[in-house]
Amino acid sequence: MKAISMKTLAATAFGLILSVQAALAAEPLFPPASRIGMVPPQEMTVSKRFSGFENQERAAAITFTEMPPQAYDQIASGLTKQALKRQGMEETSRETVQLGAMSGLLISGTMTKPEIGRKWLLVVKDKDLTGLVVAQVLGGKDGYSDAQIVDALKSVALRRDVSLEEQVSALPFRVGEKAGFRPVRVIAGNSVLFTDGPKDTIKAVEQPMLILAASLQPPPPPGERRTRFAREALFANQVIKNIRIERSDSFRLKGQDWHEIVARATEAESGQPIVVMQSIRFENDRYVRMVGLTRQEQRDQNLPRFRKVADSIETNF
Repeated sequence: MKAISMKTLAATAFGLILSVQAALAAEPLFPPASRIGMVPPQEMTVSKRFSGFENQERAAAITFTEMPPQAYDQIASGLTKQALKRQGMEETSRETVQLGAMSGLLISGTMTKPEIGRKWLLVVKDKDLTGLVVAQVLGGKDGYSDAQIVDALKSVALRRDVSLEEQVSALPFRVGEKAGFRPVRVIAGNSVLFTDGPKDTIKAVEQPMLILAASLQPPPPPGERRTRFAREALFANQVIKNIRIERSDSFRLKGQDWHEIVARATEAESGQPIVVMQSIRFENDRYVRMVGLTRQEQRDQNLPRFRKVADSIETNF
């Protein structure tokens, strides 16, 4: 039997190391507190702004949104060509995919507004969870090729429940003063719903509600455009209608620009009279928005509590 040379042994060992590294690299990576994971495209890293991955230099991002398992049919059936076109996406392909034990729908297309680029939508489900994964690359294929993004999307995996405490701890901001409110649900890794009362599902604002969300986009420049932006954000809220603004103020607090609106409205489904407080804290390239909802007869009790929560926000951008 011939002796194995040191050169051959070294080459074999090196090949084994590469094989192990490749196997490890193929394991899905889960962002903090996310039940959705994937093998991200090369040089994409876990985002500090939202649940997912991004490469800002290549103008590319992949975002994750978690929903109940029964949401799959509604989401998938709603992603028609006409609906996507209204949202600024021209569909180029659509296919049913099987990802291990999960079934899903993968749609590819081009973005026509508000920015030009390429976009992919993947909806997958298992018995516990529906996952919506949105990938977009601005500009041309010098960012990422279509094949690189599709390969990453087809590596998507779902895992078991993550505790609410872990989800809250992974948000891109901290709430120093909860003012008696408790977190109920984290959405998309950048938003959290608080309430005060025994119920986790709130109808007709039977309990006060407080929603905090960090932006995925830069804010408008200082001045009148921020006032207009704040008003448009409030009126875009589909939970409320018949909005009548009582006050709308811009101010400085803790070295940051803020805009706050207090308004009367009605809860859209029930017609219940409510009061809304919206506070937006503007950073240089990000913002955090708080929307508090309370029944009209509880306004004096809850508006100061909403204000305490907003004042205590610390961002982790």
